[in-house]
Amino acid sequence: MTKATNLPPIAPIDAVSARMAHSADHLRLVASGAWTLAQIHQIEAALAVGHPPDIRQLRVDLSAVTALDTAGAYVLSRWIRRITHEGAELELHVANEAQKALLHRVEVVERRPLARQRSSAFVLMLDRIGRATIEFRHAAHDLLGFFGIVVITMFRVLAQPRRLRFISLVAHIERIGLHALPILGLLSFLIGVVLAYQGADQLRAYGAEIFTVNLLGISILRELGVLLTAIMVAGRSGSAFAAEIGTMKVNEEVDAMTTLGLDPIEVLVLPRILAMLIALPLLTLYASLMALGGGAVMAMTALDIGFAQFLNQLSGAIVASTFWTGMIKAPVFAFAIALVGCYEGLQVTGSAESVGHHTTRSVVESIFLVIIADAAFSILFSIMGV
Repeated sequence: MTKATNLPPIAPIDAVSARMAHSADHLRLVASGAWTLAQIHQIEAALAVGHPPDIRQLRVDLSAVTALDTAGAYVLSRWIRRITHEGAELELHVANEAQKALLHRVEVVERRPLARQRSSAFVLMLDRIGRATIEFRHAAHDLLGFFGIVVITMFRVLAQPRRLRFISLVAHIERIGLHALPILGLLSFLIGVVLAYQGADQLRAYGAEIFTVNLLGISILRELGVLLTAIMVAGRSGSAFAAEIGTMKVNEEVDAMTTLGLDPIEVLVLPRILAMLIALPLLTLYASLMALGGGAVMAMTALDIGFAQFLNQLSGAIVASTFWTGMIKAPVFAFAIALVGCYEGLQVTGSAESVGHHTTRSVVESIFLVIIADAAFSILFSIMGV
């Protein structure tokens, strides 16, 4: 056992006295006299004496302190905080309740953050940009890690197909694909009508209304069909993924699932991602056909182009690469939408407000990633000459 050692006592100066003693990992301070503003320099000198490291218990005895004002309490509180911040446990003895209340008040005020100084609008804008950049970096890092976990789980399930929850997969395909057909078909049909009308209006000045069909076929099959489908599915199904999994997080169902030994990625995330990978390409094909149908109706009614002539012009305008250029994007968009929706759902904390916040984030982030991926595909296809 370590032998107790007494530090040299601090001599009283102007009625201020502080004696320290330590034994093993205990430190004791015995104070006496008037700890007031008039003796502030003596108080600071008394407490400036070094203390041994690895203090686990600090005992402060103020029973002999005859007077204590705010200045003395502030210096003492700062000294106590420095030692307790290193892990020491405080035991405080005071002469009266007034001293205890004053020390508590000083500690509360000292811990209160300082009021933020007024900054210019430019500085505040830079601050927001910096915070948003840091938040984006952290979110991208976490999403990339989640992507790795999902890919590993997907390979594990493909190696052991019996682990795949087929009923859940089929149910999600129905909700993502079959239930989206009415609204997606209507919007795609109307977009085809609008695109045909606007294209014909511009080409009429050159007497080239027939090339409206070329415009429809190339723009819809290469770009608009898959892009509009992905955006609508992100707003409809991606947000549903985040809200469903987020609600399960709030109700602690995900924690209960983990306690039972089930993998939430395998049970909740993987069926949704696989269902999206299957449903979105089919929805893209359906939306493209509906948009071309809307354009055909507009061409027959406004441009006097018969249906047979429309099909003949369309077949001459597009080739196989035009169709596959759009379709090859669909699985990539599907994976991004489902991944972000499930990720944001798992980030929900225990409140309804958090569910709404992360549901909104899932839609915004999904559409952002879809646009980024579409731009990357455009650059790649341009380089390849497709």
